[in-house]
Amino acid sequence: MSQAMTPSDPAAGGPSRPPSPHDNRLLAALPRDEFERLLPHLELVYMPLGEVVYESGSKQDYVYFPTTAIVSLLYVMEDGSTAEIAVVGHEGMVGVVLFMGGETTPSRAMVYSEGRVYRMPGHRLKGEFNRAAGLQQMLLRYTQSLLTQMAQTAVCNRHHSLEQQLCRLFLLTLDRLASNELVMTQELIASMLGVRREGVTEAASKLRGLQVIRYSRGRITVVDRLGLEAHACECYEVVKRESDRLLPARNSAAQG
Repeated sequence: MSQAMTPSDPAAGGPSRPPSPHDNRLLAALPRDEFERLLPHLELVYMPLGEVVYESGSKQDYVYFPTTAIVSLLYVMEDGSTAEIAVVGHEGMVGVVLFMGGETTPSRAMVYSEGRVYRMPGHRLKGEFNRAAGLQQMLLRYTQSLLTQMAQTAVCNRHHSLEQQLCRLFLLTLDRLASNELVMTQELIASMLGVRREGVTEAASKLRGLQVIRYSRGRITVVDRLGLEAHACECYEVVKRESDRLLPARNSAAQG
C-alpha cells in the first residue's frame, strides 16, 4: 500500500537529496505560477512493486506524477488475463481519464518498478486544467504521446516477436530509470505482455546468449544497451521519437 514519505526515508533519496516535484518532467516544465498553485496539493508517496494504483472500472480519485516509480497500464480481459498497453514514468502522469471527461477506465494501473510518486486529488487537477493554459497544453500533449505508445504497443504485440517485445519493454523501462538494473520477475513480464512464462524464459535466454542482458532472481541487468537497441523492432524508436517531440526535455524548465 502506498505510504506518505519524509525526506529521511531511504526510498526518498535520503536527507542529502530531498525529493522534489521537479523530478517529474511535466511538473518541472509548468510556468511558475501554475506550479505554485498545484504545489500545496501534491503529496509524496512511496509505491512498492506490484501495488495496484487503480483497478479496471474503478473510480479514480487521484492523479499521480511518478518520479522514480514506473507504472504499467494493463488492459484487463473478462477472464482476468492482462496485456500491457503503456508504461508511465517520470515523463508523465497516471490518470488522464480525469481531465479527459471520464471517471473510469477498463485498464488497470500497477507499479512494476517501485519508487516515489506525487499524487494529488483529481478534482484539484481538473479545476487547474480548466483554468491554466500551460497545464492544459502540457497534459494534452502528454496524452497524445501516451496514445502513440498505446497504438505502437498494439502493433508490436501483433507483428513482432516476443524477443523484440522484450527489447522494447526493457528499453522503455531503462529510459525511466537511473540505473541499468530492472527488478521484475518473469511472471510479471509474462502478465504485462499477455504471454506464457515459458515464452518469456525462452526470449530472455536468447537475449542473454547475445550478451545484451544478465538476469537472476528477478533482476535483469542490461549490459549492452546498443546491442539491445539493435535487436529491438522499430516500435521503441517510434515511441521515443514522438515522446521527445511532444514532451519537455528532462529538467528543461526546472525551477529552483
